[in-house]
Amino acid sequence: MGRNKKYAGYKAYQYLEPGVDYKEFNLRAGVVTDWWHPITLTKSEEERFEQLMERNIVVSLHEHPSLYPKDIKYSPEVFPEGRQFLAHEALSRSGLDCVFDNLMDGRAVVNTKHGWDWNSTIHDLGMKLCDIAHQDFIVHCKNVKDIRDAHEDGRLAWVAVLESSSCIENEVDRLDVLYGLGVRSMGICYSESNMLGSGLKERGDGGLTDFGYDAVVRMNKLGMLIDVSHTGDTTALDTIELSSRPIVISHAGARALMPTRRMFPDEVLQALAERDGVIGVEVAGFGARSDEHPEGGIEGFMNHVEYCIDLMGIDHVGIGPDSLYGDHVAHYAVFHEKYRKGGYGQYRRPGAEAEREYPPIKYVEGMENPTECLQNVTRWLIKHGYTDREISKIIGLNAINLLEKVW
Repeated sequence: MGRNKKYAGYKAYQYLEPGVDYKEFNLRAGVVTDWWHPITLTKSEEERFEQLMERNIVVSLHEHPSLYPKDIKYSPEVFPEGRQFLAHEALSRSGLDCVFDNLMDGRAVVNTKHGWDWNSTIHDLGMKLCDIAHQDFIVHCKNVKDIRDAHEDGRLAWVAVLESSSCIENEVDRLDVLYGLGVRSMGICYSESNMLGSGLKERGDGGLTDFGYDAVVRMNKLGMLIDVSHTGDTTALDTIELSSRPIVISHAGARALMPTRRMFPDEVLQALAERDGVIGVEVAGFGARSDEHPEGGIEGFMNHVEYCIDLMGIDHVGIGPDSLYGDHVAHYAVFHEKYRKGGYGQYRRPGAEAEREYPPIKYVEGMENPTECLQNVTRWLIKHGYTDREISKIIGLNAINLLEKVW
């Protein structure tokens, strides 16, 4: 059914009374047209776009699809309350058949100041599942059949994801617990090192630890998708090599185009493709930049998509925008100030590789939120001469093929 979604108007936590059962915040309005800035197509191209969105399973490999405060400065007050408001209406008009929801992750600060703890993670997951249990449009996705069924039935498959494994601490059995609760994808670490491996922002990268290897083996046995989006390069390469199943870089891009540690070098991208993995190209609040498109909008984003296709092959490239329903650019600034570790700045070893400085942006044009991201990617690919088969791979088929091998 694709575009014909069976959404009946449910709003997050509507079974509760605002101001009585939970603290109420002024969240971003649910009017999708406020966010939708489509790439213009001709009439025939528009018809083709609708057919592609209708016939193909559309997957976003990385999102935070919740409503954020209208004034983003209040975000640090929302997260300790332990309740995020999934954007049901906006998602029903997004064209997505499957969304990987990365929850609060490090922003789950219900029990600790800096998050990533076990209790806050379980609280965050349980609260989202409670909301989902009270409606019938979004389906808690646990296997590929759930995605195919959601596409056929006009519903949305929702995948529970954690961006880091930090919450398992040194307990490998906690991976089983999380899988039992429905988590189907997990990152090794989120920028900072943990018991499993080194994060991308650390001054050194020791690679995957012995415990990290144990965790990889267990995730392989469980059928949990492994993500290295926020690891250092060596940890990523170790994980790619040691995992018996393909893995994902759910949200990143090419360092060759955007010289920052948030992107990956060709060596990692090629290794990922050689082991049958997939990259979901990211835009986030910083915008996927390139020298050709330093403004960070959809054109810069598609530079990364096409670079990865040329380097890795079209069968290994998907879309993982890492967007949200709110002011994502300002969100980064707010949380960097609120939750920076220690508060003393970041140590840089002598001779450390300099990172490219990019001009600030107000928003990511054409890729600002989950409602417009995959739709505009599809429109861009139509405008630039991609075949229906090629488009189907990029917007969902490659992700489905990966999940068939892992789940």
